[in-house]
Amino acid sequence: MSGKWKIAAVSIASIVLITVNLYLIEKKESKVERTVFVENWTKVKKDTITDTIQTNGVIKPVEEYDIYFDAKKNDFKKFLVKEGDAITAGSSLFEFTTTELDALKTNLEAEKTAAEGEIAGIEEYIGKLRSYQGTVTSEPEAAIDESVEKNLNIDITTSSSDLIKSNIEQEMYKQELEKNRLDEKVKMLDAKLSSIEQQSSAIVTTSEADGVVKNINKNLNNPIISIVSTNMAIEGDFSEEEMKKAEVGMTIKASSSDSKKALKGKIGRIHSYPAEEPSLKKDNRFPFQALIEPEGEETEPLLVGSKVNLTVITNEKAGVPSIPIEAVRYQKQPYIYKLTNKGHVDKHYITKGLKAEGKQEIIKGPSVGDVILLESNAAVKNHSYFITPIQFEKVKARTYKKFTSREKVRYLLLGILEK
Repeated sequence: MSGKWKIAAVSIASIVLITVNLYLIEKKESKVERTVFVENWTKVKKDTITDTIQTNGVIKPVEEYDIYFDAKKNDFKKFLVKEGDAITAGSSLFEFTTTELDALKTNLEAEKTAAEGEIAGIEEYIGKLRSYQGTVTSEPEAAIDESVEKNLNIDITTSSSDLIKSNIEQEMYKQELEKNRLDEKVKMLDAKLSSIEQQSSAIVTTSEADGVVKNINKNLNNPIISIVSTNMAIEGDFSEEEMKKAEVGMTIKASSSDSKKALKGKIGRIHSYPAEEPSLKKDNRFPFQALIEPEGEETEPLLVGSKVNLTVITNEKAGVPSIPIEAVRYQKQPYIYKLTNKGHVDKHYITKGLKAEGKQEIIKGPSVGDVILLESNAAVKNHSYFITPIQFEKVKARTYKKFTSREKVRYLLLGILEK
């Protein structure tokens, strides 16, 4: 008897279910007509959006230094380095002699003699100031040297002794400063004269920076030597569109088959004039240089001429609400459809931010965690109901067995009667 009752109950429930659904489908203005089948949806996520320029570059030295030689005034003697030599600041590059060496020595000696004469005159003048300073209090009417009276620039006959003393001290201080300056000048001239004496046979030109000798012009045409720095950079060029986004100081990342580690750095220089003369027949390209940041002593050396794939980060926002670009629809302004907890698909206008990598930043609109419709081409009416496919992989028989008989009946009726 109980078995027949169960069969009857199931049959009655099935008939009721079918009848109610047929009624809802056929009813005019039925909610079934306004129900959207949602197969794909996503959530608003907190994400990092990075806008980049993808281009290529080549490894080159950061700088190149040119050394020049005046063959009209000097006689070349010999080179002291070879092409490919690694040098440091102060390294000897080449020797030469000059016919002007003696004249230079004579001029320096004349400068030194003049400076020493000025020092002697200042010392004599300071002696006069000290002598007069001692007589100001004891002998107010004492005679004063004309040069002292002229330089003090005060009326000795009407000024008080304190004022005279003060002016004398100021004048002595000024003269001591001038004497110190001349003493330093004499020391500098002595150093130059000493250097000339040591180079009486030949003058040596030295390097001002560390680097590698790139080229030596043995014909003595200038530049006679070219030196490249040991620090490497990445050189490339931007298109006209890329130039609108690129700026000095932007972060770069680069990868090369010659380097196991990714290279990091910043854009150091961008040329505002194209690499070639502008023409209607070709696109303009604007050279740039990116400086590579060192990563410690274990950084592997970079091979000059290596090709790299370069990423320039033009804009980056971290921890911002973002959605896939395909979820955004457009009318007069951009909007998306949000799936509510009450089973509706509601239209929400948004304010867009940064767009890159297939992601769209939301400045104003749904919050992080909100569920939105992903299909951008689906026909949707605002505030429609939606249904989603059953995810059978999440339906577990053991979960159903945990329900009580009352709960099973309750959920069955909810499924039939839910509006």
